[in-house]
Amino acid sequence: MKTQSGFTLIELMIVVAIIGILSAIAYPSYTDYLIRGRIPDATSALAAKRVQLEQYFQDRRSYVDSELGSNPCSNDATTSRFFTFSCSATPTATTYTLQAVGNAGGPMDGFTFTVDQSNVKTSNITRSGWSNPNPNNCWAVRRDGSCS
Repeated sequence: MKTQSGFTLIELMIVVAIIGILSAIAYPSYTDYLIRGRIPDATSALAAKRVQLEQYFQDRRSYVDSELGSNPCSNDATTSRFFTFSCSATPTATTYTLQAVGNAGGPMDGFTFTVDQSNVKTSNITRSGWSNPNPNNCWAVRRDGSCS
C-alpha cells in the first residue's frame, strides 16, 4: 500500500480562499488604522501653531506685525510628511485661520483640518468612506466622523 504525502488541489484552494477572505477584511481595517494614526500629526501641529500665534498676540496685541506689515504665520510643508500647513490669506490684527491639508496623492489626501483665533475647529473630509463630524467644532478622528 502506497502512502501519499502532500496536499490535494482542493485543500490548497480552500487555504487560498481563506487567506483571501481574511485579507479582504484585514486590509481596510489596517488602512483605517494607519489613517487614524496620521490624523494627530495634523491636529497636534495645528494646536502648537495656534499656541505660537496666541503668544505672538499676547506680546504684540496683534496677529500682524505692524512694523513689517507681515504676519508670524507662514506656510509650512516640512513639519509633517502627510500635511501642508497654511494660514488664511490675509490674517488681520484680531483674526486668523490655520489650516492643515493632506498632501495631494498621499495617504491623507482628502483631509482638511482648520482652527481659528476663537479655537473653532473644523474638519472637511472628502475621502471616500469617511464622514465629516456632526456637530462642528471638533476634528474628526474616526471614519464615522466622531471627534476626539
